[in-house]
Amino acid sequence: MATATSSDTESWYSQRRGQIYDTLATDSDGLSTEEATNRLSEHGPNRLPKAKPVTVWQIFLRQFKNPLIYILAIAAIVSFAIGEGTDAGFIAAVLVVNALVGGSQEWRAERSSQALQQLIRTRATVIRDGETRDVDGEAVVPGDVVLLESGYRVPADVRLVSTHGLEIDESALTGESAPVLKDENWEGDVRTPLGDRRNMAHAGTVVNRGRGRGVVVETGTDTVVGRLAEDVTSVEGGKPPLVTRMERFTRVVGLVVLVAAAVTALLGIFIQQYDAVEMFLFAVALAVSAIPEGLPVGITVALGVASRRMAKVGVIVRRLVAVEGLGSCTMIASDKTGTLTANELTVKQVQLPDGSTFEVTGEGYTPEGSVLQDGHPPEPDSADELSRLGRASVLCNEGQLSRRGEEWTWRGDPTDIALLAFGQKLGWGRQSALGAHPQTDEIPFEPEQRYAATFHRTDDETQVFVKGAPERVLEMCTAASEGEFSQQALQQQANEMAHDGYRVLAIADGSLEPDAGTGHPPPVPTELTFLGFIGLRDPLRSGVAAAIVSAQQAGISVTMITGDHPETALAIARDIGLAESPAEVTTGAELVDASRAQLEEILETTRVFARVSPEQKLKIVEAARNMGQYVAVTGDGVNDAPALRQANIGIAMGKMGTDVARDAADLVISDDNFATIVAGIEQGRIAFDNIRKVIYLLVSTGAGEVVLVLMSLGAGLPLPLVPVQILWLNLVTNGVQDVALAFEPKEGDVLNRPPRSPNERIFNRIMVERVLVAALVIGVIGFGAFVWLLDQGLSEAAARNHLLLLIVLFEIVNIGNARSETTSLFRLSPLQSPILLTGTIGAFVIHLGAMYFPPAQAVLGTAPVGPEQWLVLGATALTIAAAIELHKLSWTARYPRSERESPSQTHEKET
Repeated sequence: MATATSSDTESWYSQRRGQIYDTLATDSDGLSTEEATNRLSEHGPNRLPKAKPVTVWQIFLRQFKNPLIYILAIAAIVSFAIGEGTDAGFIAAVLVVNALVGGSQEWRAERSSQALQQLIRTRATVIRDGETRDVDGEAVVPGDVVLLESGYRVPADVRLVSTHGLEIDESALTGESAPVLKDENWEGDVRTPLGDRRNMAHAGTVVNRGRGRGVVVETGTDTVVGRLAEDVTSVEGGKPPLVTRMERFTRVVGLVVLVAAAVTALLGIFIQQYDAVEMFLFAVALAVSAIPEGLPVGITVALGVASRRMAKVGVIVRRLVAVEGLGSCTMIASDKTGTLTANELTVKQVQLPDGSTFEVTGEGYTPEGSVLQDGHPPEPDSADELSRLGRASVLCNEGQLSRRGEEWTWRGDPTDIALLAFGQKLGWGRQSALGAHPQTDEIPFEPEQRYAATFHRTDDETQVFVKGAPERVLEMCTAASEGEFSQQALQQQANEMAHDGYRVLAIADGSLEPDAGTGHPPPVPTELTFLGFIGLRDPLRSGVAAAIVSAQQAGISVTMITGDHPETALAIARDIGLAESPAEVTTGAELVDASRAQLEEILETTRVFARVSPEQKLKIVEAARNMGQYVAVTGDGVNDAPALRQANIGIAMGKMGTDVARDAADLVISDDNFATIVAGIEQGRIAFDNIRKVIYLLVSTGAGEVVLVLMSLGAGLPLPLVPVQILWLNLVTNGVQDVALAFEPKEGDVLNRPPRSPNERIFNRIMVERVLVAALVIGVIGFGAFVWLLDQGLSEAAARNHLLLLIVLFEIVNIGNARSETTSLFRLSPLQSPILLTGTIGAFVIHLGAMYFPPAQAVLGTAPVGPEQWLVLGATALTIAAAIELHKLSWTARYPRSERESPSQTHEKET
């Protein structure tokens, strides 16, 4: 008989139990072995497709996917074709060096974060041929009847047919921090969010406690986690800002170079009657001088330096271009559970029946903290009532919390563990409490009863301790430990706590006859004494609130996107300053029928999205990108993976994050702390600043060489520099310095700037002006020096040797100009940048050696010069410092200080 297809997936939870058996052609005794084998052949193994590991060669070749690299490769091919083998070799060398530097960095990052997807590779207990069997999770097929127990990982998507206190942790799939209590009798419709489908158990989730039986309805890629994994591979990742900017920059450079070279060649051939072959070589030389050959290496090194700095603050870089992208983001879409919060339920507030409120300090499951009232220890009477409440919390409990050496370990339901930690803070350990009050029976938690109870023997009576939903426990009480008992007033008290974002439990105790609580089953407790309400929360991670403020000060909007309940999300949002009222929270149900335009309108005002499905999270990210935002998405669960992939920058959590999430991300936060992201943003902005400095240095020198060549051509002079000398300048002397420039420390407080506009070009106004000034100084003064040298009777080779030295000296002075766009080079101590100082000296020493080393002399046409020439050329090179200092003064005079905080910001007019 045919079984259902994946198209039925959305209706499994809306069907009755009897329909499930019929649809899947199975029954309560499960499948036969033969039928299971047939279905395994039909549906395939119950596993996710494993992503092929990236090889070192793939990473190496990926470094060549850059338009600037394409232009350099064409230049190398042309140079080789016309017989300029040295030029071709130089260019090929820079391409290889760039690929090795970038590839080695990405390979190390890939090896540190690469992981196989093992979420549903597990063992499963199924019923086959009417018998219970333990099988490999990959052998599970639709129609199998599976048994679930505490500690089991759900092997596939399962429609539950019976449950006994079954609670499942679905946080990795839905973002819901609290475990979900399952109920086989619950029925929903097609609009029910994933996190609310209480009659379903999904692949990859974990059973916290209880037992259950269900029918497998989907396996492998047809499960919810399987479809999410497919979304990750099918969604095209967003381009980091640097890639977008460099592609645009390269297109402009390529076009300018080709046009300039073609015009120059045509002018020389048709106006000055030069030989066509000679002019072609000349055009190639001009193109070579215009292309900043050292730029790929400089950018790669700048990103590599930033990635190492990021690693020190806890950010692992998986894709090198994402370094700068993090600094460019304008919006952070953050998951709540495990990212903003610790994903460890903690008792944070206690209210006694008389309304007394107590704060519980400490975070997570580690029982370190205390119970305070208005910042002070409780009064003796209250302390006694709190102790009674703590005793009940640890006795009516199934969790385990123990200390091994210096560390605390735990096992069980998160709520039970949180209650154990609370009891420890009041001096009640579970083992010692059980020693004084031996347990005789229990009533496990069941969804229909909404409470749990344990019975304990004392010397002359049996005591019962109860915990559960406030409305149910209050119905069982007739008195309060303090004050008068009013069920209505106490229920209002619980409602107010829930409104504040707490998960509220009611605790009660009572006394019975000595032989009570020993029946089978034990009696429903009645006439109890109400002890108080316990408010639990998933606490904020340390430093998160301050990090949110820092991000907002940096001009970055932070949006919380979670699968959790709206009130829970709002409570966290209040604590971190994202929202204050329910009107500022948008739920997934409100997004179901929203058009793209409506979603963009919602994004303009909403900073908290709750009860959101993975598909809706993906749409939110897409809408934000369509609005022009550069979006960084954070997350740790499988449910976050598609959005991580879709974002401009995907940021996964390293400690608690799933393999699927890490595989989809560009960056991994090793400590799972949102605050670390802000530190990474700072390093990303520093990286972009340093990339701009490298670009200015290389482009200004290259543009100066173009001016020099064009002026020489217009004057009918020979080439001032031969191609190999131009390559020497661009790749070696300048190359050493631009690599050193990539190590520059931050300049000012980069987090006080607004983020760069997504539409901002690398060549904004200040960059264009500064490059033009430097290029004219180098080109015009260099041309004048070349004419003067020829007039002094020097040969062409000797004049080129002197001119080559002059441009090297220009580069050395210009490196000081590049260190800041607004601060005078005379106010920047070279000792603050020892690597740059060493690199600058190294570049000078390299060229000095080329002037005296015979093989280099033969290749470059260099030779020593006299002391007098050194003084003249050195003084001439200082003119570029004077020119740039005058431009800096002009710039600061034209723009107010407030507009100079970030000279590369959007207030600057783009060119």
